[in-house]
This record gives sequence, structure tokens and C-alpha cells, in this order.
Amino acid sequence: MNANNPYKQPTSNVEISQPPSDSVSELAFSSKANYLAASSWDNEDGSRVVSGGADKAGRMIDLGTGQTSQIAQHDGPIRCIKFVEAENSSPILATAGWDKMLKYWDLRQQSPIGTVSLPERAYAMDCINPLLVVATAERKVLIFDMANPTTPFETAESPLKWQTRTVSCFTKKDGYAIGSIEGRVGIQYIDPKMKDRNFSFKCHRESITSLRSNIYAVNSIAHHPIYGTFATSSNDGSFIFWDKDAKQKLKAHDKIEGPVITTAFSGDGRLFAYAIGYDWAQGYTGNTANVKNTIMLHAVADEEVKPKAR
Repeated sequence: MNANNPYKQPTSNVEISQPPSDSVSELAFSSKANYLAASSWDNEDGSRVVSGGADKAGRMIDLGTGQTSQIAQHDGPIRCIKFVEAENSSPILATAGWDKMLKYWDLRQQSPIGTVSLPERAYAMDCINPLLVVATAERKVLIFDMANPTTPFETAESPLKWQTRTVSCFTKKDGYAIGSIEGRVGIQYIDPKMKDRNFSFKCHRESITSLRSNIYAVNSIAHHPIYGTFATSSNDGSFIFWDKDAKQKLKAHDKIEGPVITTAFSGDGRLFAYAIGYDWAQGYTGNTANVKNTIMLHAVADEEVKPKAR
């Protein structure tokens, strides 16, 4: 194994300098410029803007001054944290945790401006105003209209049979994609008149025999901001671009020798960031010195993500 390229990366993809020293849990691009934030299990702030963790606190770093301040508090680990917009309001911060709570924060105040009791621990969350979706344990999904952010207008059950791993809102704000540990993605529309367009499909599976397959979790779903197509990534070492409207695979990238833990498109859709490293599937004993944690940048070509003419 090449020590400088242990995952056999395509030479066209670029590794960032000074990646986190431990597994990356989340990636996010700035909506204003191609600034990439990464959260990790190494407890270092680095270039992150907001982060939440197992210490039950949400924190924000001021990139201008370098100062860090606590801006949220839960009674359990914070699993999801995201800036959102509410009707007739400045942007606020939403946090969801393993204490079965969703909280909204105005960063000028110490106490939450709104709270929601969740049916179970929060596992995933995404928001494109006015749509906010929270997925919890026991396959529950709560859907909010940010005009009324403390009351879900729908509480649903995931169409997938096993534990939810990730959720991502459609760019048209009319639904969401949800991924699970069973190597499957569900496409779900909000409008009851569009429910007949809901479907699920298998992905990130490897056939061993005609009756046996290796099944890998869908770790991340990221929507392209321009075309509305999306990428999935998995522990099988791959990321794939899809077109939900045509129900087709657009591009399956060559597998690399390591789990692709999380991904993100830049605001202009020209860059695709993906993090590789230990996925904690084998507990702490599997996190050895031989595991390299890093973040790669892939230059996105139009033909990879643009829907094909029908």
C-alpha cells in the first residue's frame, strides 16, 4: 500500500492540507464562498463555524477573531446542528440530540427560543427553508414548515426497514431523500398529491453469489445545488451520482479502499468534497495507527451530475 495514497485515490482528486487527525463526522460548504468546514471526533475546532458533540454543548467559532463561544445546550449528545431560516426572522440555529429534543436558538440569547419533543433520539437533520426534516431512532421522520417551526406538520415512518443514517432535502423543497444502514435510499415527497412518486431503491451492495450479497450502509446523501441530482456514499468505498426524476444512476465512481463517511457539494456545484477514514464499525479497537483520515476534493463535470435528456 502506498503510504501517500493508501486509499488508491484518483490522481485527479485533490487532498486538502492538514485534515483532522480523527474520523470526520460531517462536511459543509459555505453558501457564500468555497469555504469547507469539517467536524471531527478529535475535539479540535479548526475552521468549523458551529459544532455539537458528545459533551452536550453547541459551540461557534468566530472566524474573524478566532474566539469560541457556547451557543447551545442539551441534556444528551448533540447529533445534528444547522443554521436555518424561519419566517420573518433572522437566521437561527437548530440543534437536535440524543436527549430526544429539537431546539431553536437565537445566538443573541442564552435560552432556546423554541423546543420540540422528539419521539426518539435524533440521527439526522436537514433544512432548506421552509422545509426542515428530522429523522430519529425507531425510523421516525418529523417534517416541519419553518413558518411554524415548533409543530411538525407531519410525523411519518421511514419507508426503509432499518436504522436511518442520513437525510437530505430536495433542492426544490418538495421532499427529501433518506438513507439507511441496509444499503437503500427512499425518495419521499411532501405534497399528498405527489405521494405516488415515492419510491425506494437499493444501492451500495456487492453480489457474492446469486443468493448472497454484502450490504453497506448509506452514510451520506448530498444534493447538487444546481441540478437537484444527488450523491450517495458508503462504507463500500464508493460515491455515486443519481437522478431521482429519471430513476437512474448518472455516474458510479471507482471504489477506493476505505469508507466514504460524509460528502458535500460546494454552493456552485463545481466541487464535491468527501471524507475517508475509520467508520467505527469495529469499535475503538479498529481505530489503529494504520487508518488514515483525510478529506478529498473532486472537480465536478457537468456530465456527471446533469440530468440526461429524455
